[in-house]
Amino acid sequence: MPRDPSFFENLSFEDFQRLALDPGLSVYEKVGFPDAYRAEHEERIYADIQAKVPALTAQGSRILDIGCGCSDLPRWMMRTAQVREQQLFLLDSAEMLGQLPDGSESASSTAVPAASIVKIAAKFPDCPELLREAEGRLDAIVTYSVLQYVFADGNVFRFVDEALGLLAPGGRLLIGDIPNISMRKRFFGSDSGVAHHRVFTRTADAVPEVRFNRMEPAHIDDAVVFAILGRARAAGFHGYVLPQSPELPMANRREDILIVRP
Repeated sequence: MPRDPSFFENLSFEDFQRLALDPGLSVYEKVGFPDAYRAEHEERIYADIQAKVPALTAQGSRILDIGCGCSDLPRWMMRTAQVREQQLFLLDSAEMLGQLPDGSESASSTAVPAASIVKIAAKFPDCPELLREAEGRLDAIVTYSVLQYVFADGNVFRFVDEALGLLAPGGRLLIGDIPNISMRKRFFGSDSGVAHHRVFTRTADAVPEVRFNRMEPAHIDDAVVFAILGRARAAGFHGYVLPQSPELPMANRREDILIVRP
């Protein structure tokens, strides 16, 4: 039976630790999504991520996935890392990492040979060893469906600053699947958004409630997205807002930030 969407609201790092160990949840529910939003969609999600971060398919890349979770996405990244002889660092709670298959891993050190997969049990950026050893050395960092939890529970600028410090020249940071409340309002205030809402609710005349020009303290909005871009650009990085592939289940109300070290 599908779970009520409210089950996945206001989750913390500690909540995800608990979800990871719940045998009654699917791998998609353990990372905070109803099955309908991830099951049979993650292959397309992975393809969209790869298109924005070419290092994910390049030979010998050094890659970090922050908040990797335990669904299909990190499993595909692990397979790619093995085929392409990459160094892949998977960072999440020990409980979440324990749901993933083992690779050539070392929980205590990031100084490992090429073609390796390293699980790091930590809450980024509280991982001093990684920050020290990987500084300026990573070709790609992916953090997908994570920023909203950082926003609610931590310091977004510290999170982004520390991640940018790990990029090698030409390296890319993809902050993916950002639920932007401003974007959501624009969509549901449009004719296509109303039509989408009616199909979803199976009603002929329902209209979603949309209220502009109000404070949304618990939500990421345009101001947060552009503040991140402005901070990255001021620090010497290129920054872009990118749409998701229209094939993805929440492309009409979520977007990605891509930051590149020149």
